Formats: sequence, C-alpha cells, structure tokens
Amino acid sequence: QVQLVESGGGLVQVGGSLRLSCAASGRTFNSDTMGWFRQVPGKEREFVAAINTRGGTIYNVNSVKGRFTISRDNAKNTVYLQMNSRRPEDPAVYYCARRIGSGASSVANEYDTWGQGTQVTVSS
Repeated sequence: QVQLVESGGGLVQVGGSLRLSCAASGRTFNSDTMGWFRQVPGKEREFVAAINTRGGTIYNVNSVKGRFTISRDNAKNTVYLQMNSRRPEDPAVYYCARRIGSGASSVANEYDTWGQGTQVTVSS
C-alpha cells in the first residue's frame, strides 16, 4: 500500500520561498504521476501542479505558473514543490497525491492516494 508523507510547511513572508517535500513508500515510485493540490477551509481542493513519469509538468496557470516548480527525485521516492514569490492568497493546506499511470492530470478524483497535508501560512 502506498503512503505519502508531506513535510516542509510552515510560515513564510510574502515574497518569500518555501519547499515542500512528499516522500512515497510502498510502491515503485517512478511509474506514477505525482501531483500537488491545496485547500482552504470552505473551498474545494485546488490543483497546483503535477509531474508525470517522464518529468513532464503541468501547472495551475492562473494561480502558480512562474512562481512554483514541481520536481521529482525517483531515487529518493520524493516529489517537491518549490514555492517562490509567495502571495497573501497562497496560504492553505498543501496535499501530495499519487495517480497510477504516466499521464499528468489536474483532476483531483483521478488521484487515488493522498498524503495528510502540510499547512502553509503567509505573513505580511
């Protein structure tokens, strides 16, 4: 059974940077697409970024394109989300998710395994 554990959340100033990590265990990591989503109370979970098995990436263009970078290290079974130029609207719980197969997707219900989430807060 696959398990995902996020880390790296915390408080960051507006304009600052933070890197989230998601460690996967229990399955061959490099055959899965990995994604990051975020959610604030009272709102639906929002797609942030995804990376496929070949390293191809897609982003939520309106929200994070040009500021966030998703990457993966298959040797470490870890996916990362580098977040730069933090904005006041970025605070949320950030979730890592796994989608079986090689195609990146922005659709949350195509991901079958989720981490517990890590809280990111932005201070002005």
